[in-house]
Amino acid sequence: MTNHTLGSFGAVDAAAATAVAIAFILLVSLLREPSRQRFMAIFVAGAGAAYLSGGLGAWEFAFTAVATYVAYRGLDSYRFVGIAWLMHSAWDVVHHVWGRPIIDFVPMSSAQCAFTDAVIALWFFAGAPRIYDAFTKPRPAPAR
Repeated sequence: MTNHTLGSFGAVDAAAATAVAIAFILLVSLLREPSRQRFMAIFVAGAGAAYLSGGLGAWEFAFTAVATYVAYRGLDSYRFVGIAWLMHSAWDVVHHVWGRPIIDFVPMSSAQCAFTDAVIALWFFAGAPRIYDAFTKPRPAPAR
């Protein structure tokens, strides 16, 4: 395993990670159900494979196998999509401490990704509501 110098995760890192999570959530909110859930289950399965050559050897394959199963269960449950994002967040922390960063030339990228993924997971645990609905007024029913 490769040890690298750990940087300090600060307010700027948290703000950038939060901005990425919000942008991602806004973008995904454009998808209608059930397409949103199906797309996100597939997307998080792919995200689980992002580190396949991240410096942790066979552990990478074990993580990817478990994450793929959890993402598959996410086809029927947002709770499992949220769990898959939290798993990815935890794996980001492991990579920040013991592996290689997800983006080699951005040393804090794994820590930032862990933060982003945790925010996204919270949205899924809340049922992945369509964000735009919070800003639109319901239209009154037409008069008969």
